[in-house]
Amino acid sequence: MKRLVIFDLDGTLLNTIEDLGRAANHALEVNGFPTHSVASYPFFVGNGVRKLIERVLPEDINKELVIDKMLADFKAYYNDHNTDYTVPYPGITDMLDWLQEEGVKIAVASNKYDLATQKLIRHYFPEINFVAVEGQKEGIPVKPDPSVVFSILAQARERKSDTLYVGDSGVDMETARRACIDSVGVTWGFRPEKELVEYHAGYIVSTPIEIEKIVEQYIEQ
Repeated sequence: MKRLVIFDLDGTLLNTIEDLGRAANHALEVNGFPTHSVASYPFFVGNGVRKLIERVLPEDINKELVIDKMLADFKAYYNDHNTDYTVPYPGITDMLDWLQEEGVKIAVASNKYDLATQKLIRHYFPEINFVAVEGQKEGIPVKPDPSVVFSILAQARERKSDTLYVGDSGVDMETARRACIDSVGVTWGFRPEKELVEYHAGYIVSTPIEIEKIVEQYIEQ
């Protein structure tokens, strides 16, 4: 039986790409660099905000000289604007409600920095009693390192075999593989389905209700 479902945040529970793109473009603009179309940002995100800033900066500059300033500008803007355009994907809230009603523990493991992760979860899912919400913290490696998953397992007091990890990217599928837990790849997020296949997603789903069905089959066992 699956007693714990761990979710990625960006591209899995929430469509955050517009606010992420606008924050990164703000940081680029105030530092005198060219901006990018929001449509290009799904391929910049996924490995934490520092890697996002590295990716959006021009290739022909010494990024180490500007990245800390860029990060500060990004966070100052994003902290104030991270709910401007962000929305839960269709069916997500109903799916979380169902899991909670079934007694399944719910957690979040995100590469988004922890302050923003906590704020977004409180804002969009106030009725859900998450057993753990973990964003990226100083000194803790980002996914696909499985440290964040191990932290959640300890907090939830659940076994790997009773856990399901849900995400939208190869990073997420690799995180689950390294943690030795079953994975679900969602097709509505930031990365193409072929990436989920390449990273050996245990299941691939196109609607949140399919996650309910996967969990339900374990409940019935």
